[in-house]
Amino acid sequence: MNPAERQSLIGLPVIVLTGAGISWAGSQEGVVTTSGLPLFALCGIVAFALNWLVFVHAFRGRTEHFFDLTGGLTYAVVTALALGLAGPLEPRSLILGGMIIIWAMRLASYLFGRIRREGSDGRFDQIKTSFHRFLLAWTLQGLWVLLTLAGALAAMTSTQHVPLGAFAVVGTLVWLAGFGIEVVADRQKAAFRADPANRDRFIQHGLWSWSMHPNYFGEITLWIGVAIVAFPTLTGWQHLTLISPVFVYLLLTRISGIPLLTARGERKWGHEAEYRAYRARTALLVPRPPRTT
Repeated sequence: MNPAERQSLIGLPVIVLTGAGISWAGSQEGVVTTSGLPLFALCGIVAFALNWLVFVHAFRGRTEHFFDLTGGLTYAVVTALALGLAGPLEPRSLILGGMIIIWAMRLASYLFGRIRREGSDGRFDQIKTSFHRFLLAWTLQGLWVLLTLAGALAAMTSTQHVPLGAFAVVGTLVWLAGFGIEVVADRQKAAFRADPANRDRFIQHGLWSWSMHPNYFGEITLWIGVAIVAFPTLTGWQHLTLISPVFVYLLLTRISGIPLLTARGERKWGHEAEYRAYRARTALLVPRPPRTT
């Protein structure tokens, strides 16, 4: 067994234990199902189970085509489960549920359409033939769903109901700003790639002239908005679920997002003066006017 395989074997129980820990914290002051299992914990189990179920099919076919689609559907299913079993629907829960389902379905359909057009996802080239490494990716996606949903999920499954106020207004506005930035950035990039002349080029206009990763900035921002809306209902250990936007930030800027894309960009265009100039004048994440030379 090679080192990557061994790391995967170590990573799997760590991921599951992390999910169990956040499920315990989020379940405090939360609704308990008729079986005696906290609703938050049930949602966590479903998040992992759905990804493992699709993994079986994906590994047999050595395909990553349904990875992002499964992630989006998991968000929607878990959110619908929480709303359906939490009891009488509260306005805050409806707002949070609407935010998540709208975002998840939009992103999943966009990413699924992209992989259908391009035929593959370079992130999986080296791992989809390895059972343990591929399983790790799907398990990590289950944790991704649970951790990013944690704050909203704790609020939606909480027995504590707080009237809407300033937090709901501010959080909704922040979510709208982040969602709008992400949608515009994705559409600009899709239009750019639709031109055959740009197939092997990098985008550097529109929002992409203000940030090298405006879509990631939008995603981080919208999850901050979700956390703001959820915050007033959280008590005690539930505050740990506010790790949601922190996790999204770390995932996109330190683990699977920007580092991978930066390395790929350096391999493809690092030798080009135009690309070096683009990197020098453009913010990495938080948008700002391009620097002039």
